[in-house]
Amino acid sequence: MRIREFSPSDLPVLSEIDEACFPPGISYSREELAGFISFRSAKTWVAEDNGSIVGFLVANREPGRVGHIITIDVLEHARRQGTGTRLMKIAEEWASKARLRVIYLETAEDNLAAQHFYEALGYLKLEKVERYYSNGQAAWVMVKRLE
Repeated sequence: MRIREFSPSDLPVLSEIDEACFPPGISYSREELAGFISFRSAKTWVAEDNGSIVGFLVANREPGRVGHIITIDVLEHARRQGTGTRLMKIAEEWASKARLRVIYLETAEDNLAAQHFYEALGYLKLEKVERYYSNGQAAWVMVKRLE
């Protein structure tokens, strides 16, 4: 397993992974994903296993020394092997080096596995946002202090 920085040639595969990981209404279109990745204040990491991309994470630096995990995607066959944890740790290290105070993310209200994963990494549920996703589903905002 290796984690590396995003290359523009990765975009088609990352888009396919996002569609595989999330249902319609929660997954991003290729254009949306490209937009998030291209933010000047964003950073994207890619996880590879035996030369194949198995996951990725997109994070963004926001005003007020705040980091936002826009998405973290790990293919099902690569889960529970440390891939997601490694991606999250790299994002948190990036945020700490940038002197961000907090980092947050959103996760679907019914995605209990993701909520437990984030809680194990020190994230706390802050707020439930009704109708967050385009399919009408609610999301939890989860936050971790970095200072």
